[in-house]
Amino acid sequence: MDLFSDHQSRENKTMGPLASRMRPRSIQEFIGQSHIVGEGKLLRRAIEADQLTPMIFFGPPGTGKTTLAKIIANSTSAFFEQLNAVTSGVADIKRVTGEAKERLVMDNKKTVLFIDEIHRFNKSQQDALLPFVEDGTVILIGATTESPMFEINPALLSRSRLFRFEHLTDDHIRHVLLHTLEDTERGYGKYNIEIEEDALSHLVSVANGDARTALNALELAVLTTKPDSSGNIRITLSIAEESIQQRVLQYDKKGDNHYDTISAFIKSIRGSDPDAALYWLAKMIYAGEDPRFIARRIYVHAAEDIGLADPNALLVAQAAAYAVDFVGMPEARIPLAEAVVYLATAPKSNAVIMGIDKAMQAVKNEKSGQVPIHLRDAHYKGASELGHGKEYKYPHNYPDGYVVQQYLPDHLKNKKFYDPTPRGFEKNIQKRLDYFNDRKRKET
Repeated sequence: MDLFSDHQSRENKTMGPLASRMRPRSIQEFIGQSHIVGEGKLLRRAIEADQLTPMIFFGPPGTGKTTLAKIIANSTSAFFEQLNAVTSGVADIKRVTGEAKERLVMDNKKTVLFIDEIHRFNKSQQDALLPFVEDGTVILIGATTESPMFEINPALLSRSRLFRFEHLTDDHIRHVLLHTLEDTERGYGKYNIEIEEDALSHLVSVANGDARTALNALELAVLTTKPDSSGNIRITLSIAEESIQQRVLQYDKKGDNHYDTISAFIKSIRGSDPDAALYWLAKMIYAGEDPRFIARRIYVHAAEDIGLADPNALLVAQAAAYAVDFVGMPEARIPLAEAVVYLATAPKSNAVIMGIDKAMQAVKNEKSGQVPIHLRDAHYKGASELGHGKEYKYPHNYPDGYVVQQYLPDHLKNKKFYDPTPRGFEKNIQKRLDYFNDRKRKET
């Protein structure tokens, strides 16, 4: 069949965009989110039993929030009403809830109210909705790409069950695309379409867990590629790149390139080269690397290679990690980049990781040390009779808040684990340690 015939063009317009046509129609067709709609899971049981309670779906775009709401609409015996928070106001809420109340009284029929992008409702709009959720006039289903902890009123949040949607896996996206190419009713199964493996892999990778993005790219690739003389439509890698507007990168998120790139990234920060560190960060972002993975590596690096040479490094890394969840991509690339530049230009020290690793080795290889009796807990009944805590010196009772006494087990009492560098804030730490050590020498 000729995809480019006038008849088919009219048919495609009637049927709507591919992503809309391929939207799953039942819970059995739904892809992903097995942690909340898998066999036996609470939400699936509630849908199948038509026993719904207020709920909030939150997670990245293209992961199935609206789709699942439409599946609920097709399966519930309740009346289904939908609002979009971008285009709706308090007047719409009053109209919908008024009709729902009348429907409940006159027909004993419940109303499920789905509100897409519910985070767009301001406080007064959410407050207007609250009484009707509270008294059961409507069963609310809200969908949001933002964290509901920050965007939804606490009162409304407390009355709703939260369901977090995760990015679809590459396998999920591949399944969606292949199913679309085979589906003769809503997809492209009636046409002779061939897609190169590299092209398919590129669409899967760049979609980054967003089924809508993948389907939109496939649709564009198919509709803009003319059939050859045999009537075949062949989707090549270059066509896939143009369709999703991103060129292919040699980057396998599970292979050597993944580990090589993150290694180069960390070593560039450790080597105090902010330009190289930003480059490797950009490559990972462009290739669709999980930003949480990047944030975790930055977090670890702040403690491992900077440590107490600049204690603020860990706080900056924490703020960047928080931004990944709170702000989301692509905006979170900015705080991630800020953290990378800060860490790359900070003074470096591995004294903390060296210290904890030495201590771990001592615990592993040395004999088990007993807690010195003056350090043992003396609060429980009978402890004082055993001598626990006896002769313990409370440092705050002494000048400078310091007093010489033994804290390590006897066989390790002179062992040293932490050795600060002469860089950054650790210079100040060394001065304190020098003072403590000098007091020990004088008093022992």
